[in-house]
Amino acid sequence: MNKKLKDWKDPAILLTSLGIAGIGDFIYLVAINIIVYQMTGSAAAVAGLWIIGPIVNILTKFWTGSFIDYRSKRKVIIATYLLRAGFIALIPYAPNIVGIYVILVFLSIAKSFFGPSSTTYTTMLVPKLKRKRFNSIRSVTSSGAFIIGPAIGGTLILLSSIQATLWINAIFFVIAALLLLGLPEQEEIDRETIPKMTVAQVWSDFTVVKQFLSENKYIAIIYLSFILVMIFSFAMDAQEVVFTQQVIGLSEVDYSLLISITGIGSVSGGVLLTIFSSKFSLRFMIVLGLVMTAVGYVLYAFSWSFLTITIGFLILGFFNVFMNTGMATFYQNNIPVALMGRVTSIFQLVQSVVQVLFILGIGILADVISLRVTIVGMASIMLLASIVFSYFVLKSQKAAFYQEEEEEVR
Repeated sequence: MNKKLKDWKDPAILLTSLGIAGIGDFIYLVAINIIVYQMTGSAAAVAGLWIIGPIVNILTKFWTGSFIDYRSKRKVIIATYLLRAGFIALIPYAPNIVGIYVILVFLSIAKSFFGPSSTTYTTMLVPKLKRKRFNSIRSVTSSGAFIIGPAIGGTLILLSSIQATLWINAIFFVIAALLLLGLPEQEEIDRETIPKMTVAQVWSDFTVVKQFLSENKYIAIIYLSFILVMIFSFAMDAQEVVFTQQVIGLSEVDYSLLISITGIGSVSGGVLLTIFSSKFSLRFMIVLGLVMTAVGYVLYAFSWSFLTITIGFLILGFFNVFMNTGMATFYQNNIPVALMGRVTSIFQLVQSVVQVLFILGIGILADVISLRVTIVGMASIMLLASIVFSYFVLKSQKAAFYQEEEEEVR
């Protein structure tokens, strides 16, 4: 028992750090939406917050992977935490909306380094036989942050001010960074061998990634197909507030309750998966999670009352954990650590490009036809695409890609 606890010490610290940062993300999300709306009174200005991240990713993901793969992933994560803390603390001093958007661009740049570096460091720190359970627990912490973060943010704003809330929010990221100082380095970095960040070097790294994906077409097809299926969910999420309030007729209080219920569904799914993770295969988790998540969106699209939309969101939240845990473990088990930063950056670049196109597309469609028809159409296509994807996964003869090492005796 003591050995098991010792083996989980470092993963537990990493989970705590990621969880605290996750809570910080949601506190920031509440505060920034309010402060932008107060300064502008424009719903369009608030909606613009959805676009900044993907656009910054398009501009940075060409080279972030090249930077990350040759440097300490732990130090990169710590640096991104501290930079985010600093930029968030500066937001109250922004003189106008332009100043806020400039700060948000720098925040998004820092966050664009966080994703690939945290994925790679997690893969290096957590042994293969522990990854599925680790990812299950991380889903619980992410879902918990989804519930706790907005609640803490709202309470802090109510008891103090938006400015004070943002400064307290910055402290969350500082704490997350301090926790990582206690974790070991997982690689030896020779500063003399780190290549300079030149256009030629970035292009060379891009070529290396392209070669890897061409030699491992199955991995590329599975992950890119998964991204394309999930793009429909992101596009629908971007219209969630408008759809629930203008089409379904929910109040702001109803919507807040709905989000909390979805988070509870996610936590429930995460807890169940954490306890029984060894009982579920990766294929089962991916297929069940993706199809049922799509079913949740279909129920959401056809909803006409608070009760029906709640059922859809509960299903969506519960099975989303299965899907994300399965795909995260599949990805970590099949992408070489030496290339993971660059490969992750390229995948996220593709995802960001498609996200921007879909967000713009769904906005245009909603004006041309109606938001209800648009959401129903996207949810239906997502369900059909998820069934086709799942059939391909289940019928594939590539069992080795889903193979896990024998679980440790418990």
